[in-house]
Amino acid sequence: MGERKGQNFYYPPDFDYKKHKSLNSYHGTHALRERAAKIKQGILIIRFEMPFNIWCLGCNNHVGMGVRYNAEKKKIGMYYTTPLYEFRMKCHLCDNYFVIRTDPEHFDYELVEGCRRQEKRYDPSTIDQLGAVDRSFSRQLESDRMFQVEHVEQDKEKAASSSDKVGKLEWIQERMRDDFAANQALRKSFKLEKASLNEGRARDEDLLKRMSLNIKLVSESVEDKKLAAAVLRYKNMKFT
Repeated sequence: MGERKGQNFYYPPDFDYKKHKSLNSYHGTHALRERAAKIKQGILIIRFEMPFNIWCLGCNNHVGMGVRYNAEKKKIGMYYTTPLYEFRMKCHLCDNYFVIRTDPEHFDYELVEGCRRQEKRYDPSTIDQLGAVDRSFSRQLESDRMFQVEHVEQDKEKAASSSDKVGKLEWIQERMRDDFAANQALRKSFKLEKASLNEGRARDEDLLKRMSLNIKLVSESVEDKKLAAAVLRYKNMKFT
């Protein structure tokens, strides 16, 4: 249907393609309609989804992650070759406005005005995760030979300290490589356990029936077996 897009519009008799270029230009409107009401100011209206939980500083209400707003989006600068954007939106619970900016340096968002973040962040380095790369560190690593040697030694020490974890992960991965055999062994152990439980239950029911008891028997223990054997030995002893 893409080839019919240009045929599904009414072109007035006085429409001149060389002069008007498009129907939007002819009618004096923008293709984005009301979303482009402030396009001359560099502002575009978009749907902004809250990337994390925040607190509104106007009404002190909690705004959950995923709540969507009609936000004014505009470009405010550049971080190297990545554009920086600012979003301005009104709180749906009061007349306060939120101003949020992108932070590509730290792969995050910066809360500029009208709200504060519900802190659930952590330091990735504390749990051996990759964090944001420091440009000065990478430049020094490329230019300073001694610093590079020291960093390589630190990497070796870190690798040696985490070798146990890596070995354990490799063992788990190797154990679960043949998932069919692992599932078969697990099902076999379950069947053996179920058979043992059924055998013990049948033995208990037989004992209760023979002794005409109406009580709940507890599971056998090693101490009980030893005590019963000692009692039987004592009863079978012949005193002279």
